[in-house]
Amino acid sequence: MNQSETLFQEAVTVMPGGVNSPVRAFGSVGTTPRFIKSAKGACLYDEDGNQYMDYIGSWGPMILGHANEAVIDSVTEACRRGLSFGAATAIEVEMAKLVCQLIPSIEMVRMVNSGTEAVMSAIRLARGYTGRNKIIKFTGCYHGHSDSLLVKAGSGVMTSGVPDSLGVPAGCTQDTLSADYNNLDTVTEHFKRCGEEIAAVIVEPVAANMGVVPPKPGFLEGLKDICREYGSLLIFDEVITGFRLGIDGAQGYFGVTPDLTTFGKIIGGGMPVGAYGGKREIMELVSPVGGVYQAGTLSGNPVAMAAGITQLTILKEHPEYYTELNQRADQFYRSMQEIFEKAGHSWQVNHVGSLGCLYFTEQEVTDYESAKTSDTEAFARYCNYMMEHGVYLAPSQFEAMFLSLAHTEELLNDTLKIMEQYVR
Repeated sequence: MNQSETLFQEAVTVMPGGVNSPVRAFGSVGTTPRFIKSAKGACLYDEDGNQYMDYIGSWGPMILGHANEAVIDSVTEACRRGLSFGAATAIEVEMAKLVCQLIPSIEMVRMVNSGTEAVMSAIRLARGYTGRNKIIKFTGCYHGHSDSLLVKAGSGVMTSGVPDSLGVPAGCTQDTLSADYNNLDTVTEHFKRCGEEIAAVIVEPVAANMGVVPPKPGFLEGLKDICREYGSLLIFDEVITGFRLGIDGAQGYFGVTPDLTTFGKIIGGGMPVGAYGGKREIMELVSPVGGVYQAGTLSGNPVAMAAGITQLTILKEHPEYYTELNQRADQFYRSMQEIFEKAGHSWQVNHVGSLGCLYFTEQEVTDYESAKTSDTEAFARYCNYMMEHGVYLAPSQFEAMFLSLAHTEELLNDTLKIMEQYVR
């Protein structure tokens, strides 16, 4: 028994499922987690000394790669000054100014501690601003584990929210409406039925929690138009896409401006942090200025702020990094598709910029239902083979792959060779 297996046996006795987040469990692919000891660049190293080419990147924020020296230096310096003060700091102001400068739709921003907290707070703010209660989310889009958003779609587009977790009262989700991603008609039907009650539409501009599903041309623009018509707010959940597709996020990439935006750990270089922001007239409703209450002792933590400012400043000063990363990713995902097609497999490779996903289905994947046609047993075989050959993938068919600037052409080619070996 190796060290990871030993640790997992210990972990299951003191943590539910042996993990602190379900996405770290490997049960869906029939194996147990690798326990990671360290990371550098594009690679992970487990407790048994195995090296993996990492395609998770802490679920997105490691755009510069793991343990970037400049980020580590800034964090080390911040730690020496103290880990947390529970008081106002200059570095919070610096971070807020930077975010407002980089994201055109944001005039004011509030720091929080996670993407879940950012989304929860943005939803409350949208309801407070509009005086309405209902929200629309899309089937297959994940917005954290707050009660009102843990909803699965019903059998029809008119079905209101059904709790998707034990412990969530039906009352918490009765105002959550589900629509189909990439289908404006399902959104329009909700607005025709109760448009004056809908506070906001929340959407991942690129759906990245059912694999990776790009928005169809006109979809995001259509959401903006519908919200404007009915006086509702459009919320972009950019926990995944923020600062990954470009320095101004998915909203800059697609040219669609939301009313509110949420971010996660990507603004902290991978540290526990989040933020939500938008127009000044909306954000000034947040306490202590306005009546929408939200607070957090650790919000704006100086260590997380130091990491985030360093990473975002590097990306701001080097716009060519995005060009390089996206071009390299385009070639990588095209090559993936070619490998499987040459082997006679019509599996689908979806990607937007450095976000990508391989679906084990012959059907074009454009929404939750088409994503669910994937052969999860085939994915499990593929995932285990890649892991055994030093390629670290998310242990789920419905998670994204993330590339970083540390993924060199040589490393990407090595990964493609292992894929070729697999399909043989």
